[in-house]
Amino acid sequence: MLVSVLIGLLSTNITFTIFNVALVDIAGGLHTTATTLTWAITGPLLVVGVSAPMLGRLGDVRGHRRLYLTGLVGSLVCAAVTAVAWNAGSLIAARLLSGLGSASLTASSWALLFRVYDQPGERTKVMGWWSLVGAGGPVIGVAIGGPVVQALGWRWIFVAQAPLIVLALLWCRRTLPETPRAVGEPIDVRGAALLAAGVGASLLAINRSSQGWLSPLVLAALGIAVVAFPAFVAVERRAAAPVLPLEWLTRRQITMPCLASFAMSFGYMGGFFITPLFLEQGLRYSIGATGFFQIARPLVFAVAAPMAGYLAGRVGERVSAASGAACLVLSMLAFVVTAPGSSAVLIVAALGVSGLAQGLAQPSISALIAGAVEPGRLGSASATMQVASQVGVVTGIQVMETIQVSRLHVAGTVGSYHAAYLVGAAVSMVAVATALAIHARRPGQPWRLGRASTLGPEAAVELG
Repeated sequence: MLVSVLIGLLSTNITFTIFNVALVDIAGGLHTTATTLTWAITGPLLVVGVSAPMLGRLGDVRGHRRLYLTGLVGSLVCAAVTAVAWNAGSLIAARLLSGLGSASLTASSWALLFRVYDQPGERTKVMGWWSLVGAGGPVIGVAIGGPVVQALGWRWIFVAQAPLIVLALLWCRRTLPETPRAVGEPIDVRGAALLAAGVGASLLAINRSSQGWLSPLVLAALGIAVVAFPAFVAVERRAAAPVLPLEWLTRRQITMPCLASFAMSFGYMGGFFITPLFLEQGLRYSIGATGFFQIARPLVFAVAAPMAGYLAGRVGERVSAASGAACLVLSMLAFVVTAPGSSAVLIVAALGVSGLAQGLAQPSISALIAGAVEPGRLGSASATMQVASQVGVVTGIQVMETIQVSRLHVAGTVGSYHAAYLVGAAVSMVAVATALAIHARRPGQPWRLGRASTLGPEAAVELG
């Protein structure tokens, strides 16, 4: 079961970082600009944030095996279209489709795994292995993809990916069990649409805020969000089966991990985005050296995540999550004191600690959210965390980049990056605080829901 899920994930995420590496070459081949093609990187992030709630709920109602296989099929179509993309528009459209596949695979994979591995310690260990593939796949992709792109061209990466996805699809179709379906339960289409509109508009406004908060596009997006969120709350109060139960917002075991996920994603991905620029522009490293340094972050993440899953079984998920967040703060502060002439060891250590932070925190945060909801809502819960994480990713990248640009003429190149890392450290402290605010669970103790009275007797028995 675990192997099947991980094989499917590996087949789809192995090309995740290729666009970062080959963006200039791809733009030249399609006769467009790298700026235009950044939508091939940021667009899928927006799609995940918009589509995750609806897809997670669809999995709860129609079955997560079906959703997982659908995600693989969508990823296969995306790889095929990307391989034959004839212009920038077709490429961006294919990558937007990959966002739907990613949201489907993430929500359904968590629900499938958490259904089978229903004990707290087991769930954290499983998420450690899930994180290993999530972080390790892109590392393998860069290691293999770089030489392939140089020798044969970027299209061959996606030509080779297609048969991998086909094999994963055939394997998973034979081995994955179906989850129970909520037969006859309605799908809250109106609530999902309003939530998607609010989240999507907010992410778009944040993403385009570099144009100015008073630009027509940003103002229009903010206007949609202001209308959509109150309408969503009104609809959910009357919905028979809401896509996101408002009662969840009162459960500390759900809200605190989601806030921690937001803050961790803010610092981790904000740093992921600006660090190569800092190394090249501020510290004058070459592109080759910068790429070599960057491997440290996902490599340590991939190694640390499985071990962290076992460690959390001993010290508890709250301690593991808070420790990871504290490591992220240290990583940000290490970059604050990094300057021209600093040892390369300090840079590698700072990047490695950032990977360690995510490896320690992510499995525990994921398991905490899963343990706070009834089994029939695991897809919705994982989707809720996806939304929190994606909002953190987009916000972190935009805010840290904006801080750096705004401080450039005042503090100089190096000082401007230091200011951005200080903001990342401050937000990462929020992850520490929210992780510590989660109710502690002694190792070996079963999950406790914030409000057991909201569940039926069957759910209460299954959750211990």
